Amino acid sequence: MTYCFTLDLKPDPKLIAEYERWHTPENIKPEIVAGLRSIGIENMQIFRWNTRMCMVVTVPDDFNWDAQMAKLAQMPEQREWELLMDAYQQRLTDGEEKWLEMTPIFKLTDC
Repeated sequence: MTYCFTLDLKPDPKLIAEYERWHTPENIKPEIVAGLRSIGIENMQIFRWNTRMCMVVTVPDDFNWDAQMAKLAQMPEQREWELLMDAYQQRLTDGEEKWLEMTPIFKLTDC
């Protein structure tokens, strides 16, 4: 199963460069990667255009998103990471959610 989410980064080139640096293999905290894998995430990719982000997450078909994200949120390293990333991200709505799920509208393999 594949999920897709979006958010915006703060419109500051220095912050954007720092955000990207944090996401390089040599700078991302190993505990973050291990936490994502431990809850069943098979793959995650983040794309950027200007300040707009798109995150694509691949999980097993029986993955319970809400339950697994709640489990991830309880990991101390993950809470610290989210606080750190919050300095770079801005919400698309007035709500608490940062990453908003996008609705799939086309899948080539279905045609």
